[in-house]
Amino acid sequence: MALSSLDLLDITFRSLGKNPLRSGLTILGVFMGVAAVSATLQVGNISRTAIAQQLAKRGAPQVSIYADWDSGGRTTQLKVEDMEYLRQRLTNLRAISAFNWGGPTLTVFQDKQATPPMSPVSQDFLLTSGKTLVSGRFFTAKDFAIFRPVAVIDQLLAEQLFQKQDPLGQMIYAGQRPYVIVGVIATSLDENAPPAGQLYVPMTVYNALTGSRDIGSIQIRPNKLENVEDLSDQAKELLQQRFPGFKFKYWSNVSDIVQQQKTLEMASQGLTAVGAIALLVGGVGIANIMIASVNERTAEIGLRRAIGATQREIMLQFILEAMLLSLIGGTAALGVVHGLTVVITDTFSLPYKFDSRIAVLAVGSALLVGVGASLLPAVRASQIDPVKALRS
Repeated sequence: MALSSLDLLDITFRSLGKNPLRSGLTILGVFMGVAAVSATLQVGNISRTAIAQQLAKRGAPQVSIYADWDSGGRTTQLKVEDMEYLRQRLTNLRAISAFNWGGPTLTVFQDKQATPPMSPVSQDFLLTSGKTLVSGRFFTAKDFAIFRPVAVIDQLLAEQLFQKQDPLGQMIYAGQRPYVIVGVIATSLDENAPPAGQLYVPMTVYNALTGSRDIGSIQIRPNKLENVEDLSDQAKELLQQRFPGFKFKYWSNVSDIVQQQKTLEMASQGLTAVGAIALLVGGVGIANIMIASVNERTAEIGLRRAIGATQREIMLQFILEAMLLSLIGGTAALGVVHGLTVVITDTFSLPYKFDSRIAVLAVGSALLVGVGASLLPAVRASQIDPVKALRS
């Protein structure tokens, strides 16, 4: 006579309750394994969120490469043609643009004035820098082609000069020359210095006014954060091939974040290995417990088979026992790790949000280990000859 699902669960709970010490130790093994896995995933999740927040403050990952002085006091000057040379040869490149430093420039609108740094830029500067356009537009190809005297300012400079007025279409005087405002971008927050406002103009206009075709640096944005160092080395090597005997240097706004990411990856790999070992140890414990349980309950299994229990029911009982132990240990581990994570993140002001995917993965791994470890003992139990079992 087949057992109902409720009867099978009742027998499973009764079997586990007969030896609470053994069950408790098995749960502890699963608890340690799931806690290690869950903590590893939480550390990785929190670290990635913290890195994303740092990147949001600094803008898009980018590299600035420029000419350096050699030991003989020689240097060279980069030009727009050099930027195009790199554009055609660099791999893993998302955007590239030219940037120059015009220095602090007296900027006037009616009776208001400020002294923001003027930055002549090329067309793709907005994409390279990752800056956000708040209103209006950025420079177009026609602005560069016809030397149109237009400017883009950030929100801070807009507040300083225009207060509550709409700056779009207004004319300002920067360095005693007129520019029409065509766009406003978000103000960049620099942790090391207070914001001072930003004024951007087309590089062709600035070069025409100064009579120079030189650019200060070339800005490069990679496809991915991991490609920053490789792209930097590529650009430096290509420019040294183009200008033999001259030196070049580069600077990245995310070099420290890249190092943090490498450290995180190494730590995650180590913690993952520890978690896998802990789960494996828990699985070995479950297997040992199930084997011992089968040996101790041989007579019980024979009696149940003799009164009508099927091989499937015997096998399911032992698998259910392992699943219940794994589920209890895994759930307890998730709760403890979540509570500790909340306390630690609140103490150190770290970003944390409970991720249900991590919970499913951690408990799922525990159940998988439990079922896998109990499968062979369960099959062995189901194949016991009831006549021999009763005689024993």
